[in-house]
Amino acid sequence: MFETLTNREQQILDMILKEFTSSEIAKELGISLRTVETHRKNINHKTGTKSLVGLVKKAMMHRLMEQGISI
Repeated sequence: MFETLTNREQQILDMILKEFTSSEIAKELGISLRTVETHRKNINHKTGTKSLVGLVKKAMMHRLMEQGISI
């Protein structure tokens, strides 16, 4: 699922996981807030998540699984 994210979506996901707000992401990347929100919506759709908490949880689990760490 995370492998379907575009490079920009992956970049935004990484910033989300580093606790950047949408406004901070927009400023850092030089894009509009609306564009960031569209990317966030697409990320949620592609990952099957509905909220920020669900997205972070799934990203953490996915990365732990990639590293071979079991919970």
